[in-house]
Amino acid sequence: MRIIVVGAGKLGYSIAELLSKEQFDVVVIDKDESQLEAAKNTLDVLTIAANGASPITMDDPDVRDADILIAVTASDEVNMVACVLAKKHGIKHTIARIRDMKFMSEAKDYLKKNFDIDVMLNPELITANEINRILMTPAALDVEDFAHGKIRLFETKIQRKSSLAGIPLKDIQLPKGVLAGMIFRDHRMIIPHGDDCFQPHDNAYFIGIPEEIEKFSQKFVQRDARKLHRVLIIGAGRAGRALAQQLDEQGVHVKVIDQDRERCQLMAGMLTNGIAICGDGTDIDLLVEEDVAHADVVVCLTEDDKLNLMLALLARHLSGNKTKTVVRVSRNEYVELMEKVGVNIVLSARLLSASEVLAFARRGGVVSVSLLEGAKAEAVEVIVQEGAPVAGKKLMEVNLPRECLVCAYVRNGEASIPNGHTVLQPGDRTILFIQTRFSQQVIKYFKGKE
Repeated sequence: MRIIVVGAGKLGYSIAELLSKEQFDVVVIDKDESQLEAAKNTLDVLTIAANGASPITMDDPDVRDADILIAVTASDEVNMVACVLAKKHGIKHTIARIRDMKFMSEAKDYLKKNFDIDVMLNPELITANEINRILMTPAALDVEDFAHGKIRLFETKIQRKSSLAGIPLKDIQLPKGVLAGMIFRDHRMIIPHGDDCFQPHDNAYFIGIPEEIEKFSQKFVQRDARKLHRVLIIGAGRAGRALAQQLDEQGVHVKVIDQDRERCQLMAGMLTNGIAICGDGTDIDLLVEEDVAHADVVVCLTEDDKLNLMLALLARHLSGNKTKTVVRVSRNEYVELMEKVGVNIVLSARLLSASEVLAFARRGGVVSVSLLEGAKAEAVEVIVQEGAPVAGKKLMEVNLPRECLVCAYVRNGEASIPNGHTVLQPGDRTILFIQTRFSQQVIKYFKGKE
């Protein structure tokens, strides 16, 4: 399958990197040759220095009749034009990065219909939605919903005094409808078995029925944890404005700090109870004055990764490490570093967007892909197809690779946790944990014969 990526910026590079690792035939286009250097030197892709929104480029033999075009330049208009031209030159499917929030809220259906766009990506809105989901679930490092909300993934950190630490899983009575799906320890993904134990500082992933997961998650809320009342957001860009509005509508008191007066005025007009403050988020006097020490959460959403890290550490220091910190990063390699130095939750906007692209590129029953632990592991929702190797057999007889776990499935609208005797049927929505480098090998078990 040939995939064209128009735009070799940070998002385009991340998407091209993921797709090339999946052995797709990837072509990266950018009119700025310097932007192409990183992709050309480090990825197994073809690069073309050209205007991705030009009919001449679309007529290139390496471009026309490709399977998918992904337009992720910094310009919405360029991305839309590229998608229109792509369809006219025989490219079957298109994905466009659309950053304008008004386009997403008021013209989404119009753009899909009239501009032939199959998937619209808004990284800032995706990031805001993800942060909001996590903040609304106590003790969560990550929360994902699958199968139209019938299955929920919950990630948490095992604390030193946790009642689950050091006990074999076979001796832990998990609620019915909840499964311990994966452990991440020392950069290693572990599919847990009965004799495995949770250890302090493990990232533990549980999956199951949302109502049961919600009750179960309360076990991990520390006694001195504060209920979410006050959130301080530093950065009133698109992601900051979207998140602030969501939290404000849910009754959370929000303060937003940004140096740009125009952004602050725009933000103030979107809030009912929250306030926008025009000022420098790195000004300690301002943070003290705005009572950062008593904020439940500080969310750092500036465009500068290093500044976000400094702001998060400053907030932790001023609150005596009581304030929870959330940081959005552009560079994926910073995620692990920030977690090590004390940032509670680190999100890569690029990986969140790339997850949606990856699910679309795989298709063949794959509904969604959530990249976990810096893309070392995945939670995948896939529909079992007619003639698939897993269909009609007990899971214990299928010989699935050890690097994956079937952790939930939905049949006729009802969610269930499987065991070795479970027989999956065509049409079942199945949730898997997979070590990323084995994903293609695993997905074949759920696809029908081509």
